[in-house]
Amino acid sequence: MSISAGEGVNDLVERRPAALSGLGRWLQATAAGRIAALVLLAAILAFLSVYPLSMLLYGSLHSTPPGMAGTFNLDGYRDVITLQSAVTLLNTVGISLAKTIPSVILAVLLAWILARTDTPFRGALEVLITLPFFIPPILTAMAWGMLGNPQVGLLNQLYQWITGSETAPINVYSYGGVVWHMMQYSVPFLFLLIVDAFRAMDPSLEEAATMCGASRLRTFRTVTLQLMLPALTGAAILSFIRGIENFESPLFFGSPAGIRVITTDIYDSINQRSPPQYQYATAVSFVIMALLFLIVLLQRRMLRGRSFQTITGKGYSPSVMKLGAWRWATFAFCVLFFVVTVVLPVGQLIIGSFFKFFGFYQLDMLTLEHYREVFGSSEFWRGFSNTMLLGLVGATLTMLLGATVAYVSVRTKWRGRLLIDSMAWLPWMMPGIVLGVGFLWGFALLPHGIPIYGTIWALLLAYISLGTPLSVRAMSSAYAQLSFDLEECSRVHGASWLQTMRRIVLALAWPSFAVGWVLVFFGIMRELSASVLLYSVGSEVLSVVLLKLWANGNAEQVSVIGLIMMVLVIIFRWVQLKFINSRIGGM
Repeated sequence: MSISAGEGVNDLVERRPAALSGLGRWLQATAAGRIAALVLLAAILAFLSVYPLSMLLYGSLHSTPPGMAGTFNLDGYRDVITLQSAVTLLNTVGISLAKTIPSVILAVLLAWILARTDTPFRGALEVLITLPFFIPPILTAMAWGMLGNPQVGLLNQLYQWITGSETAPINVYSYGGVVWHMMQYSVPFLFLLIVDAFRAMDPSLEEAATMCGASRLRTFRTVTLQLMLPALTGAAILSFIRGIENFESPLFFGSPAGIRVITTDIYDSINQRSPPQYQYATAVSFVIMALLFLIVLLQRRMLRGRSFQTITGKGYSPSVMKLGAWRWATFAFCVLFFVVTVVLPVGQLIIGSFFKFFGFYQLDMLTLEHYREVFGSSEFWRGFSNTMLLGLVGATLTMLLGATVAYVSVRTKWRGRLLIDSMAWLPWMMPGIVLGVGFLWGFALLPHGIPIYGTIWALLLAYISLGTPLSVRAMSSAYAQLSFDLEECSRVHGASWLQTMRRIVLALAWPSFAVGWVLVFFGIMRELSASVLLYSVGSEVLSVVLLKLWANGNAEQVSVIGLIMMVLVIIFRWVQLKFINSRIGGM
């Protein structure tokens, strides 16, 4: 049930305690309490971010695998400085750039259509366009592996049946396949980041340009895009970083074609070579960290000293452009994007789950055997229960940690809050597979009395670390909108710090908490790169189960599990849109 600020304060006035609670007084009245709280919070964040990073440095200098005695040298870095590693780095940067540029163009077009034009059913289209972002990449990767297989892919079979040709025009096991699959997630990701910037822009700025004789195209290029430069560059940089971090697309479509990128190189160094080359893998991880750091510095330098204010105290009402008959063309364009990115891969999973063999689609091949095999598999149920447990517990703990960090950073003036905030954001610069390598070393070197290595708790800690930046961002935005007068009024009337937090701050910020929780849960369910390094027998999650089945050639069972995961995605997405958003609107 929602609560207003006035109701919360009045209730606290009625229940005014004679003295502060023990913990509330301890945190409010003593510097020692604040220091202890900061130290505890810093210790937790250090273990989740600084510790795996320091273990990367240790592992890059250590000559033997984790837990074994060895010497310290620079052999790992010498192995990185080779022609093959240079080609891998160029592949990584080139592929990420190749998918970022068209993704930005397409996302800007879609955001403009849905935010600034009178295209029909814009609300429903926005939900459909963003859906691919919430689907685990491993599902669409496997689906496109079946759709675009050059031998037995469904799209190639349809083309050959229609034209009578024996050629296969689509081959996803190529550079184009890697870029294409990465774009399916990059476009909705960019759309989510920039669509609100289109909505918030004062249309009078564009109207002024039009009145001065500028065409619509010139106005869009010289006014709209220029004013959106912070949102566009920030989104493009994040998309580029995500492209460098991407694991699923290069693994499924690049590795069979001999295309190497940094993430698959790290994975192969540990899982596909004998003996595993841990030192090289950790050295490469440091290289990718340095590259991402330079990219962030570049973005800050590009925007330094420039002003992009478009929202002022002057009132305005956002307007939409009348497209006339063209609005149905823009509607069809949005629907086409949804069909290609969602309907085709999900349709392939449905078809693949009902036929005896992948690629042979005759009526006499229809069967339900794959469903019986999956539902009778102990490995599937173990992976399902582990995924649900880690998702529910991990999302809750991550949001609680993010809410605490955001409160310290936004709502206090405590010394050390900048350090706390920096440590919380550090995992944002660490790809999942890099963080997995760091934790692999870190858990192996912990004292034997701390049994984390090889357990499900290793996955839980990695998920919390990866999700903390998102939870901090969600809660920081919510806290920044709350007036400090609310807390001061509550405390003046005798409420403890904990009462104020529970009945005022959290009561008003809970919608952001709920939205963040759903997003973190989605992140945990789709995570593969860290999971594949940290799981052990008994702690498999669904993404790992899918990868093992695909590697063993069980594409039909992959389709069944993929459909089950799609149902989970749809359920949680429905909860987010129908329940959370309706409650936010009622606040």
